[in-house]
Amino acid sequence: MLWIILAVIVFIVAATFLLFRLEDLSHLDGDNPPVREGKPSPANREVLGRIREMGESSRGLRGKARLMALRKHMDGLSEGLELASEFRFNASPRGEWVLAPGCDTRRRVLYIHGGAWAAGSPRSHRAITDRLSAITGAAVFAVDYRLMPENRFMDGVRDCRDAYSWLLKHGPDGDEPSDFMLIAGDSAGGSHTLGLIAWIRDNGLRQADAAIAFSPSTDLTLTAPSNRNNIGTDPLLGPVFGGLSKIPLPVIWWATLAAFRVSPTSPVASPLRGDLRDLPPTLIQASDTEMLLDNARRYAARAKAAGSPVALHTWPGMVHVWQIFVPLLPEAEEAFEDIRAFLAEVESGDLSPASA
Repeated sequence: MLWIILAVIVFIVAATFLLFRLEDLSHLDGDNPPVREGKPSPANREVLGRIREMGESSRGLRGKARLMALRKHMDGLSEGLELASEFRFNASPRGEWVLAPGCDTRRRVLYIHGGAWAAGSPRSHRAITDRLSAITGAAVFAVDYRLMPENRFMDGVRDCRDAYSWLLKHGPDGDEPSDFMLIAGDSAGGSHTLGLIAWIRDNGLRQADAAIAFSPSTDLTLTAPSNRNNIGTDPLLGPVFGGLSKIPLPVIWWATLAAFRVSPTSPVASPLRGDLRDLPPTLIQASDTEMLLDNARRYAARAKAAGSPVALHTWPGMVHVWQIFVPLLPEAEEAFEDIRAFLAEVESGDLSPASA
């Protein structure tokens, strides 16, 4: 009996090393771009209160009931905001057009929302998409991609790919070629954003002029140090995902494979581990206290080493995806001004897009 148990253990260990072949990326951890000076503004206390409310909305619930409560709370984030844009539903591809007054419909932004691939929607992220349309002068399309667990992870990936392909030739008023394309996303949507620009390159489509990722999840192997070191300083992700630090990484990898039906080492799920050459100018914004900080750092360092123009700008003490708290949070306003400056560089030719 003992030899059977030992044989099973040996098989599992061997299968783990064969299936999850990991390149050691710890050498990227020494490249730490500077963090902006200063401390969080007083408004950050109100933001932290809203984060606690989100936790309270699902306290005591389990399974589907907990997920439904989280989705409802996230969709309520845009309630009460004074938004200047027109919001227009689109059936196929499913999503929402966000049109600031006077925007140029030949300029387009594909926005991919976050929510751990299981929550979030175009409605939940209207504060971001409204502001993006205003500062870019573009029509924003917030794709309503299929969520887990009702759908497979790859269903959502395909929805984002289809939406981008469609946006190249369609605007809010019908058939119309695009003059400018930007892809942006946060957290899980930031991961989809970074995976999408690589897919565009590999499939010969017209490449986006630029990409923006807020606090992106770039690596589902969870090997970056901040995934553990910043649990206590991340008020949003720490309470939800901090418990994973007690689970051996190989167990997490197998669980991820079972849930996503994609290996956590796949570039589709972990764009950090893909080919990062010939990508468009990309801006990443992250907080120095969030769990995904080193995911952003590693991606930026590896993309730069591959010759792609990537900038990582880091704020001190912000919550994960603090940009969603515009206009309440001054640091969110700063983040959008940072985006405005980045895009001005892109469009002036100071940052050259990768060839399509």
